Amino acid sequence: MRTTDDQIEHVRALVAAIPPGKVATYGDIAAAAGLSTPRTVGWILRTDGADLPWHRVLRADGTPAPHKAGRQLAALAAEGAPIRGDRVDLATARHRFGVR
Repeated sequence: MRTTDDQIEHVRALVAAIPPGKVATYGDIAAAAGLSTPRTVGWILRTDGADLPWHRVLRADGTPAPHKAGRQLAALAAEGAPIRGDRVDLATARHRFGVR
């Protein structure tokens, strides 16, 4: 199934809405956008996310993308995200879409 322009823009808006020091998982964003798989979120960020706070999007276990781990964790630490070893503490830092 083809990803629509509306879906891409929805994912982009969700990522842009993650506040500094907070994170979301690919799955969180997929669920909020009504997508069937978190992989679509990864594809959108890879192809159309350079201008977004991509560093605030993590794997389901709170770890960063392996090829960007150092840069991603450094950016999150600078924003005050709670980092424990090689991952972000999702219990503390997870952004809940639609919840203030």
